[in-house]
Amino acid sequence: MSHSEHLASVMVEQLIKAVDNGIDVVPVLADSTSTAKIGPFIARFPDRIVNVGIAEQAMVGTAVGLSIGGKVAVTCNAAPFLISRANEQVKIDVCYNNCNVKLFGLNAGASYGPLASTHHSIDDIAVLRGFGNIQIFAPSSPEECRQIIDYALSYVGPVYIRLDGKALPALHDADYRFVPGQIDVLRHGGDVALVAMGSTVHEAVDAAQQLDEQGISAAVINLSSIRPCDTHQLLALLRESKQVITLEEHNINGGIGSLVAEVLAEAGCAIALVRLGIGDGEYAIAADRASMRAHHGFDAAGVVRTALRVCRGV
Repeated sequence: MSHSEHLASVMVEQLIKAVDNGIDVVPVLADSTSTAKIGPFIARFPDRIVNVGIAEQAMVGTAVGLSIGGKVAVTCNAAPFLISRANEQVKIDVCYNNCNVKLFGLNAGASYGPLASTHHSIDDIAVLRGFGNIQIFAPSSPEECRQIIDYALSYVGPVYIRLDGKALPALHDADYRFVPGQIDVLRHGGDVALVAMGSTVHEAVDAAQQLDEQGISAAVINLSSIRPCDTHQLLALLRESKQVITLEEHNINGGIGSLVAEVLAEAGCAIALVRLGIGDGEYAIAADRASMRAHHGFDAAGVVRTALRVCRGV
């Protein structure tokens, strides 16, 4: 198995590299030094850190002020508190004013596991898809994360990057190049397309390998670029399969399951779709990640069961 890395550590590595390369980056924290694993950045650039304390609204407002002053402002804190507590500031101050702020949603999804709903971020994509001009990314591997961050720091405008709290192994070859909006196909297959984002892409890869052993050809589509998204390319890829299953550590409403449903419906495409994630009217259970995913049916075993049902009626 390849070496795994925490995406927060990758974030810090890329922020240090950016400053070394002359980008005027200023991270803003909400007393989130541990969550952000920001220690190496502070050691190198102690005068570039702004810590506002446990005050997420002030964090986002400060980042906006820094961006207006010409800095590349980045916020680094836990996704559930960023999206829930600073919702209005993200919507109006960052997005409506089109400020050059990069929002890192750390420990997204149900990364905090047993800490339950107060610490789960299973609605962040749904919320931010409602803000029309913010770009939204959910990297699935360390290398993809590096390239997404490099792009985000060079792009002028609002960006949200959803970072899982789990250490993730590599998924891509050395020649992989992230292109905003482009759909990342990890595996082609004609029976069922598995569409996932973030760490659930690894569940999809494992499921596809198990399905292959049972004679079912499964495509794996990594939907890391949620906005922008080349929906024409996505539709063409979905049409290569007879069935589509989406999986995400997010509520099935408003996330990539909804995005795929919209693409299929607007094209009048009759391919059957099953959305796996946190169900309608549900919250993620308080449990370790493996147990939570198994309970809600979007671990690799759950994906295999669903694929067997939709492909063979088993």
